[in-house]
Amino acid sequence: MCGIVGVVGNRNATDILMQGLEKLEYRGYDSAGIYVINKPESGRLIKSVGRIADLRAKIGIDVAGSTGIGHTRWATHGQATEANAHPHTSATGRFVLVHNGVIENYLQIKEEYLAGHTLKGETDTEIAVHLIGQFVEDGLSVLEAFKKALHIIEGSYAFALVDSQNPDTIYVAKNKSPLLIGLGDGYNMVCSDAMAMIRETNQFMEIHDKELVVLTKDNVEVTDYDGNAVEREAYTAELDLSDIGKGTYPYYMLKEIDEQPTVMRKLISTYADDKGNITVDPAIVKSVQEADRIYILAAGTSYNAGFASKSMIETLTDTPVELGIASEWGYNMPLLSKKPMFILLSQSGETADSRQVLVKANAMGIPSLTITNVPGSTLSREATYTMLLHAGPEIAVASTKAYTAQIAALAFLSKAVGEANGKKEALEFDLVHELSIVAQSIEASLSEREVIEKKVANLLATSRNAFYIGRGNDYYVAMEASLKLKEISYIQCEGFAAGELKHGTISLIEDGTPVLALISSSETVAAHTRGNIQEVAARGANVLTVVEEGLDKEGDDIVVNQVHPYLASISMVIPTQLIAYYASLQRGLDVDKPRNLAKAVTVE
Repeated sequence: MCGIVGVVGNRNATDILMQGLEKLEYRGYDSAGIYVINKPESGRLIKSVGRIADLRAKIGIDVAGSTGIGHTRWATHGQATEANAHPHTSATGRFVLVHNGVIENYLQIKEEYLAGHTLKGETDTEIAVHLIGQFVEDGLSVLEAFKKALHIIEGSYAFALVDSQNPDTIYVAKNKSPLLIGLGDGYNMVCSDAMAMIRETNQFMEIHDKELVVLTKDNVEVTDYDGNAVEREAYTAELDLSDIGKGTYPYYMLKEIDEQPTVMRKLISTYADDKGNITVDPAIVKSVQEADRIYILAAGTSYNAGFASKSMIETLTDTPVELGIASEWGYNMPLLSKKPMFILLSQSGETADSRQVLVKANAMGIPSLTITNVPGSTLSREATYTMLLHAGPEIAVASTKAYTAQIAALAFLSKAVGEANGKKEALEFDLVHELSIVAQSIEASLSEREVIEKKVANLLATSRNAFYIGRGNDYYVAMEASLKLKEISYIQCEGFAAGELKHGTISLIEDGTPVLALISSSETVAAHTRGNIQEVAARGANVLTVVEEGLDKEGDDIVVNQVHPYLASISMVIPTQLIAYYASLQRGLDVDKPRNLAKAVTVE
């Protein structure tokens, strides 16, 4: 959830670090810092609470060097203060460390190895750098001390360590937290995400769990913790600077909402040929065919995408689907069917809770499929199979295009499996054509954004609470819509099955309570939801309706183009994304960086 950058062998280290941190700010933004050094004992450490801009304001032209490490933080241990901000230093100040993750046994380490050490902050990271420094004081070499510490430390981590007496080297290691090596021309880098260093290079090298890297300007030495050499080929990152810039948009979230029609068409070109034939990997199709139950494991928005796809998958594949919250299943896995198949949904492919489930699934020999936006991510590498979303980088903390891309990718998988099973519903479902219609529907909704903005101004600008309601798949869209609204506007919002309101929750409805109703599917379902609308209106609720064309009536607020029922969750969610966006704007909030949240949740 935090971001790491590092560079060795480039005299513009400060600029490279700051540019990289700005690209990683979506991963953490309560504090940040850099350490740069040119010659032994000449390092400069600058830290600041707040955004990267606050850090940049503290950096003068004298903060320069050819080696450096930097970090943008999302707090886990200790509040957002300069003392808790990274980088952290050892007791003597010789060693400087940045760290992502959580060290589970840090208190034990403190008691057993660091008696008498005075710590400046409250973080587990400071414990780690003090431990390394202590081992060097005890007579070990830097590399030996780092290895010894790695054998003691338990938990998740990505480390980048600099020795101020030898500034030509960065020591790197990881376990469960993402980290990459960037290969430059005469210099090398380390980063949490390729987008941090894409300005410098498109050549990257993966680091696997419990690997150690000694990085110099012209050499990358990878070993395991026992010192055995590891051979690793570089790969080319399929990114360019235009992918990760806002362009003319005021916020990444709006840009990413607007990109969704393009994402739908990209998925068509990826998973179907020119004749409309589905081209999902036959090995994946066969594995799903052999399963007696599909288990979708995810968190947050991805979890909601799984629910929105459940009925479609079951109908097209004739296989039951069960949803699981990854953070629960990692430690409380329920009784499984005889031949399970796990599908892990994750935008980043680094979600720590989902990885905990995957580790257990692999140990049990359960076949798994990761559906992610990030090739080479941990979940992608460690699952049996991978399907990529091809949605391009998603930088706004509130996910939008990854959600709709996950539903579309699951549609391709479901149709492929259904066709292989000879299922009539799958054979008759022209997914390529229907998804093209969805792309057009999204474009139509986006063209009505000014109307949506006005509707929101009259409904949510000062509200403390709100409800989304719907039936069937509209209920699942309501779950995602409410999450989006609460994430970025801080309105306490819940998504409910419309019929459940009168079983208790309707007691919360009072004069002026916003209730946003979603209506698609059949006339019968629509009629029932409209009955629920009357129930809340009678108790003073301010109601806004989002209705699919053909079911709309005079007085409805937002009408969405009709699409195939299997894909209605995609088109119905678009207005709710815009509702959340405009509600946040009207409340004077930072749309892309909501408080207390970070993009890639890499700690459990």
